[in-house]
Amino acid sequence: MCRVSSDDGPGQFLRFVAVGGLANLLYALLFLLSAGAGAQAANLVGALASSVVANELHRRLTFRAGQRVSWHAAQWEGGGLALAGMATTSVALGWVGALAPEASPVIGLATIGLVTGAIGLVRFAALRWAFGARRPRCA
Repeated sequence: MCRVSSDDGPGQFLRFVAVGGLANLLYALLFLLSAGAGAQAANLVGALASSVVANELHRRLTFRAGQRVSWHAAQWEGGGLALAGMATTSVALGWVGALAPEASPVIGLATIGLVTGAIGLVRFAALRWAFGARRPRCA
C-alpha cells in the first residue's frame, strides 16, 4: 500500500496508470456512443472529455499538485499533451480507415488503445516534470 501512496516515481506511475485506466474507460464509452458520427468525431468527443477528467485527476491524485498547480494550468499543460495524442490517434484512425473501410468501431478503439499506451508513457514523464515531482512520503 505504501508504494501506491508514495510520491516517488513508481508510486506516481501506479496512480497514473489507475487514473489513465478510468479516463480510458470514459473515452471508450464516449467513443462507442459517438461512433455513429464517424470515427474521427467519436475520437474528438472521447478525447476532449477524458482529457479534462484525466488532467484534473492527475493534478489532484497522481502528482498531488492541487495546491501548486491551478486547474487552468493543468488543463493547459495536460491539454497540450492531449492534443498531440489526439493528432496521433487521428492519423492512426485514418490509416485503419484507409486499410479497412468497413472496420467496426471496436477495431478503431483497439487501434487507439495501442497508440494511447505508447503516448501515455511520454505523457507521464512530461506531466511529472510539469507538475513537479515531490519528495517521497514512505520510507
